[in-house]
Amino acid sequence: MILQVNNISKTYDKNEVLKNVSFHIEEHEKCAITGINGAGKSTLLKIIAGEEEPDTGSVSISRNIKLSYLEQNPSENSEKTIYDEVLDTKSELLKKEEELRRLEESIAARSAGNNERDEELDSLLESYERLSYEFREEGGYAVSSNITGVLKGLGFSEEDFGRRVSTLSGGQKTRLALSKLLLSKPDILLLDEPTNHLDIVSVSWLENYLKNYRGAVIIVSHDRYFLDRIVGKVVDIENGRARVYSGNYTAFSLKKAEIRKDMIKAYLNNQAEIKHQQEVIEKLRSFNREKSIKRAESREKMLAKMERVEKPFDVDDAMKLHFAPAVTSGNDVLSAKDLSKGFGGAPLFQGVSLDIKRGEKVAIIGQNGTGKTTLLKIIEGITAPDTGSLKFGSRVEKGYYDQEHHELDPENTVFMEISDEYPHMNNTEIRSLLAAFLFTGDDVFKEVKDLSGGEKGRLSLAKLMLGRANLLLLDEPTNHLDITSKEILEEAVKNYEGTVIYVSHDRYFINRTATRILELSDGRFINYLGNYDYYLEKKADPSFDSDMAVSGTIKRPLSKIDEAAVKVKDYINTEETRSKLDWQMQKERKAKLSKLKNELKACEKEISSLETRDFEIDDIMSHPEVSVNSAKLNELTAEKDKLRASLEEFYTKWEELSMRLDEAENEED
Repeated sequence: MILQVNNISKTYDKNEVLKNVSFHIEEHEKCAITGINGAGKSTLLKIIAGEEEPDTGSVSISRNIKLSYLEQNPSENSEKTIYDEVLDTKSELLKKEEELRRLEESIAARSAGNNERDEELDSLLESYERLSYEFREEGGYAVSSNITGVLKGLGFSEEDFGRRVSTLSGGQKTRLALSKLLLSKPDILLLDEPTNHLDIVSVSWLENYLKNYRGAVIIVSHDRYFLDRIVGKVVDIENGRARVYSGNYTAFSLKKAEIRKDMIKAYLNNQAEIKHQQEVIEKLRSFNREKSIKRAESREKMLAKMERVEKPFDVDDAMKLHFAPAVTSGNDVLSAKDLSKGFGGAPLFQGVSLDIKRGEKVAIIGQNGTGKTTLLKIIEGITAPDTGSLKFGSRVEKGYYDQEHHELDPENTVFMEISDEYPHMNNTEIRSLLAAFLFTGDDVFKEVKDLSGGEKGRLSLAKLMLGRANLLLLDEPTNHLDITSKEILEEAVKNYEGTVIYVSHDRYFINRTATRILELSDGRFINYLGNYDYYLEKKADPSFDSDMAVSGTIKRPLSKIDEAAVKVKDYINTEETRSKLDWQMQKERKAKLSKLKNELKACEKEISSLETRDFEIDDIMSHPEVSVNSAKLNELTAEKDKLRASLEEFYTKWEELSMRLDEAENEED
């Protein structure tokens, strides 16, 4: 164990962000910190890095352990070149290299014309051998190649190496800071959203680098595919508290869903038991007899000692998103022939031909600046191609999601943005829609220009949903969305009956939604008829013919489909057998519960009937004409005694049935 987080708590403006958070990190371990936006992930990283102090608790780091931290928006304003700025991370190695050169000169001077044994020369040679070994082991001879490899891996070209740091964009400065951090090779890397500003190729390179990194890594990221490929532990923060899970992101997600389901069930069962006990106590007191009252008091004491299950944190910040086309398009949605486009004399792509069918979910991928968004804009009609033609099928109605949200009027309020475009909607309908996209209360009167990136994204999705198009064109739709919102968008796209063409660098989103991938590479589109995992499989397959793929003739191997079908069939058969057994057990339990409940109801009905007659006799005996009639009084008294005896029997039976019902319900849990 090289790092221990002990009962960390942190409060901002009376909001307790972190509550007694504890976990540890082993040597070489790769760990993710997850949670919704605002959960305290970045705060926790800053506390571990020593950038902030916790209110309570501590962080313990083993001796001689070096820790480095990448914040989300690092400030890099040096006047040095990119290469020289990164080279500074190797300053200790450079000093050793200078010392080696000095020793070489001293050895050469001492050796010149000296054939006798020289103790000082021996000492110089010994120092040189020791320092040379250290220099070699620490990678001194590979400094230049390592720097070049990391900078190129994170998206810098060799032409960029001479650029001054102060001239870089915010995204480039983040990539530069990450480069420096990786090359410094600390024992523990703390990375806050390291994949921001990276294209798919760079993210893939970073994945492989971190997977093979010898030190420990703690990552905050919304990139689920990235986390899936790297981490073996997840620390999830929910409602300020941390829970530790083993495995990658997918394993964590499945386990958390199971735990959450169990927690909700336990809470509901606990609430039902409390309510049931309160009803039993009330019923026992209503019997108004000494024995029942004592039993009621005993149950009250038990109820007071009963453990109360805390209500699970309810994540209310979830969009309600459902795309539904107003009309169904023809089977042929889009045909593009020999499209080409360039800017300033530099071509982006050429000779692109596509045929898109109804129901396809097509992901366009490739490095930044290769023309992905441009192709989407050509299809939308925003940009004209230099050459080629587009033809849309019958009844095709387009809906466009712009990652820059240019379709939103910055001077409008959120409410006006909907009401102006959809005047037929009344205030209640608009407010209900906006609430489904997490705009509640006064949020609807915010001006668009004051919205965050995530809020603009949600508003754009709301408008897109209202449009009811049958061809959706989405440009980076998951940008600025938290993981919960991404998952909701994924389900909406998967269940959409229309056609989707989208640009995205979110590989998890692509993997879950795409039926086809178009990769823009070297000015042409290569076609992969599958999701992202299939794309990676084909990229690694030396027999894959990319020239054939351009024309769209490459398909999944039938053998793989057959294998998958066999596995699915076996799984279904196993699940059917298990389901039948579970169903039989459930049927028997329900029958047992139903019988007890019916008996209890019958008992309560009998008690009610006897108690009603008992009250009637009391009323009759109070009449003047009866009070002087001894024969009638004797008759009524005898009946009343029988009633009380019967009531005692039914009271006891009711308590026994109630206890048996408690036990049966507990067995079911």
